[in-house]
Amino acid sequence: MLNSSSRGMTPLMYACVRGDEAMVQMLLDAGADINSEVPSTVNKHPSVYPETRQGTPLTFAVLHGHVPVVQLLLDNRANVEGSLQDGAENYTETPLQLASAAGNFELVSLLLERGADPMIGTMCRNGISSLPLGDMNSFSLAAAHGHRNVFRKLLSQSEQEKGDVLSLEEILAESSEPGEKRLPPQANGGGTLRTGKARLRALREAMYHSAEHGHVDITIDIRSLGVPWTLHTWLESLRTCFMQHRRPLIQGLLKDFSCIQEDEYTEELITLGLPLMFQILRTSKNEVISQHLSVIFTQCYGPFPIPKLTELKRKQTSRLDPHFLNNKDMSDVTFLVEGKPFYAHKVLLFTASARFKSLLQNRPAAENTCIEISHVKYNIFHLVMQYLYCGGTESLHIRNTEVMELLSAAKFFQLEALQRHCEIICSKNITTETCVDLYKHAKFLGATELTAFIEGYFLKNMVLLVELDGFKQLLYEPPAPESPASSPGICSDILLDLEKTLAARIHSIHLSTSKGSVV
Repeated sequence: MLNSSSRGMTPLMYACVRGDEAMVQMLLDAGADINSEVPSTVNKHPSVYPETRQGTPLTFAVLHGHVPVVQLLLDNRANVEGSLQDGAENYTETPLQLASAAGNFELVSLLLERGADPMIGTMCRNGISSLPLGDMNSFSLAAAHGHRNVFRKLLSQSEQEKGDVLSLEEILAESSEPGEKRLPPQANGGGTLRTGKARLRALREAMYHSAEHGHVDITIDIRSLGVPWTLHTWLESLRTCFMQHRRPLIQGLLKDFSCIQEDEYTEELITLGLPLMFQILRTSKNEVISQHLSVIFTQCYGPFPIPKLTELKRKQTSRLDPHFLNNKDMSDVTFLVEGKPFYAHKVLLFTASARFKSLLQNRPAAENTCIEISHVKYNIFHLVMQYLYCGGTESLHIRNTEVMELLSAAKFFQLEALQRHCEIICSKNITTETCVDLYKHAKFLGATELTAFIEGYFLKNMVLLVELDGFKQLLYEPPAPESPASSPGICSDILLDLEKTLAARIHSIHLSTSKGSVV
């Protein structure tokens, strides 16, 4: 009657599966082994189900949720850890692990009361685990399945039993980098510290699994104990809160980003984190969330200066003495600008740029025909010609009120060195009041280098800018049909552009082989 079946199951185990309390008592009275195990050797017992190997009667009673039977077995001194022996490695789930995974609060409480250890995890027989973190102890199983009340029970029992075990703050201090505050020697007892570190590891593992499975309330509970964020757990928690529209938790998570160490800035921040945060910014339009996100973006951009624009070397072209500038007696081509003639020389302009070459080639054949320039002011055109005749920007005296129009003219006439010079002036004079209009103008012109510089300026100063109406309109409001930003080829999605700029910055500072090369 007490022998095992071909499946390795004893009659006592079958009685525990059925929850037959009377039968269990009778078998125990008849001498049934209360701690018998399902055989684990495959060669000798090929018919045994792999999931039941090393299972004990207590294991099966817990697995099927029979509280009275569990109580009876424990009263008769069944091993509360199932088949696990003191000091041995555990290759199957303990009864407490099973009860925690099932969320059976009554069983968890009973097992803890009888001395079950929530820190015990399960090892793989071949030494290879598919789990990215930890060995799934009771904390992790409760967290992974979202059993918050069970997790809190496990935690409270751990707190009661730890006695003089170091606090999490002390453990974190002990594990800190050299040079940081460390514990006094008398507080750093070997066994106490090991117990505290094991508890911290268990909570970190539980935090990971709760975040992975979307149980953000448990994740926040663990964080409130002082367990530090990893970038992954923070991002998973933020993603869950965003999907569940839990604005207060989103605000709390964003505020907590500063606790994440910079060495956590991995590729995951670029590929998953930035798209998620910019999506939140795009859809929430909440001032508190926008402020928190601006702090994060500025922190990620880093303390280094925005990469400077550099002058371009002017291409070798024909040159004339400045004396010939707008000299009627010696000119062979005349431009009409704002109704006024401007005298020039084909030999200089023909090699100045493709635009000037096209203007000269397409002029009417009749002699003395003027080439009309309708969209450039006379004083701006004079600066363009002065640049060409003098062979550079050194002699130019550009007023702040003229630089934007000169930038447009340089772009139109395809004078790259002059355009870059204007862009550099703009970058040096940029302010929080002028940056939005400057950005719109640069986007309209397709001045990519200046646009990238201003995007860096936005990210570096976003905490201030997000309070300004002009910048908020730029972020959130679609361009009006008559505005320049609605012209063909102009990307109106500034948030996408900012995301790309910030991704490149993070990659350069934190991930490239030559870190910081962008600055």
